[in-house]
Amino acid sequence: MSLNRRTLCAGLLLAAASGPALAQADFPNRPIKLLVPYAAGGGTDAIARLVAQGVGERLGKSMVVENNGSAGGNLAVSQAAAAEPDGYTVLMANQGPMTVNPHLFKSVKVDPLTAFDPLTLIAAAPLVMVVPKASPFNSFKDLVDYAKANPGKLNYGSAGNGSASHVAVLLFNHMAGLQIQHLPYAGAGPALNDLVGGQTQMMITTIPSVIGLIEGGNLKALAVTGKKPVEQLKGVPTIASLGYPDYDATAWYGFVVPKGTPKEVADKLRGAIIDSIKSDLIKGRLASEGAEPIGSSPEEFAAMMKAESARWKTVIAASGFKLN
Repeated sequence: MSLNRRTLCAGLLLAAASGPALAQADFPNRPIKLLVPYAAGGGTDAIARLVAQGVGERLGKSMVVENNGSAGGNLAVSQAAAAEPDGYTVLMANQGPMTVNPHLFKSVKVDPLTAFDPLTLIAAAPLVMVVPKASPFNSFKDLVDYAKANPGKLNYGSAGNGSASHVAVLLFNHMAGLQIQHLPYAGAGPALNDLVGGQTQMMITTIPSVIGLIEGGNLKALAVTGKKPVEQLKGVPTIASLGYPDYDATAWYGFVVPKGTPKEVADKLRGAIIDSIKSDLIKGRLASEGAEPIGSSPEEFAAMMKAESARWKTVIAASGFKLN
């Protein structure tokens, strides 16, 4: 082989080898897709869009939100898992699709704990137990006493199977030995409409979705689900303080990327996320849910999801609840 040909081949090989490194250094050079496994308009979607805007501003390329709540969010998880691991597809991860659905749906084919590389946990927010204004229950004790004396006669609405509002009551049933019956809806909005109208008896849901209804007297708040009281709901006790010290159910939010995403790219994404959630705008939005930004390490987020998955596996198995 002539010197010129050897030089040309060496140059081509060097260019091919340096391609991925150059692409990583240039990241991002086009918009990033953020898959949200819920319909537009809910609490998870609102937080996703806020963080996406902040990340886009910091990286100089937009982060575009795509909502897909089909099959309890399982379809969005499958789409994200199958995407190229190049940093241009990110999944909004929370307890339903990541740690509940694999134990709830027989049809789940993707293991979220192995299909993704965690970036960071953004925040965890407590929920609140509410009943209609005309409800005979004026305290958490009233409700529990009735549920114990009348197995299967108390019902609750939820935003859907696998949602935080569903599994928070599953967990309570499990810990308190109750049989509160589940009525799934296609989103929190319809579930709350029926609760206010008295068609259902109780609900555990996100604080922003009901704070106005509580303040307006349409709903009564009986307890919150986190370990600490919530500033916006002064005087409302925690379930943990009312005889169930191990009870803790939150709505948590984080970002993950497909397995094998280059570390340099993942680190750049994570840095932009952490910087965004420390901004006054996002801190204020999280505060309205009784939450603060977390910004955990990937390892901490992975360990938390593993523990959550084990917990929900036990609760769901005990409930006997399973979907196709």
